[in-house]
Amino acid sequence: MQTFNIHEAKTHLSFLIDNAMKGNPFVIAKAGKPMVKVVPIAFEEAQKKRIGFMKGKISTPNDFDSMGQKEIENLFNRKTAGYSQRPF
Repeated sequence: MQTFNIHEAKTHLSFLIDNAMKGNPFVIAKAGKPMVKVVPIAFEEAQKKRIGFMKGKISTPNDFDSMGQKEIENLFNRKTAGYSQRPF
């Protein structure tokens, strides 16, 4: 793994990052002492793990589209107990 001093890393940062993304991580050093390691973040991997993470753990009822239909109709038609037929 290559090591670059801070000044050199600042000067060529874009190039170094492009290389790191291609699988060539590097180390930034200060006065010859390694300070940080630069490695690419695998964004695709993180996103793939997120999509579908609840698969098989939850389900949608078969009557999902009509659940509560009668209650909702009654609310709009004012036929539910406790509601008067008077307008507001």
